[in-house]
Amino acid sequence: MIVLIVGCEVAFWLLLVLGLAARYLLRARRLGAGLLLCVPLADVVLLAASVIDLRGGAEGSPAHGLAAIYLGVSVAFGHQMIQWADQRFAHRFAGGPAPSGPPKSGRAHAARERGQWLRHLLAYAIAAGVLGIFTLLVGNVAQTVNAWAVMGPWAIILVVDFLISFSYTIAPRKG
Repeated sequence: MIVLIVGCEVAFWLLLVLGLAARYLLRARRLGAGLLLCVPLADVVLLAASVIDLRGGAEGSPAHGLAAIYLGVSVAFGHQMIQWADQRFAHRFAGGPAPSGPPKSGRAHAARERGQWLRHLLAYAIAAGVLGIFTLLVGNVAQTVNAWAVMGPWAIILVVDFLISFSYTIAPRKG
């Protein structure tokens, strides 16, 4: 399962780079758009493989939990990652404007940090939902309980991220 997760991550970035290369280097807009539309297929493959594995009788494991995390992060942050890569690719290879970095201080920085934490919360909720779907599809909580083990440590990380992200609202960085 870990190999599949790594493979899906590689497929995500490979399809992204190929899509951007087609768009900017080959000037093949349709091909580029098609390849970029295929980026979420890595998520679909991972989801399907996880369900097939569990429905086939596999014991849920932290690897299945990591698959759920991968899906949650991909959905919550995927569009943002694609935009980030697109801006840099356009600047480097197509004469696009230089990408502007995130705000480094003040209220704008605090607002961005809060927004990023909300994306993090969304990723957590999606991963929990995916694990819930895995459990429902398998129909046996005991079979999937080990997959849920990843959510506890991630909850701690989410709380720490909240404290850091929202601390900038109380005490914004100075410019």
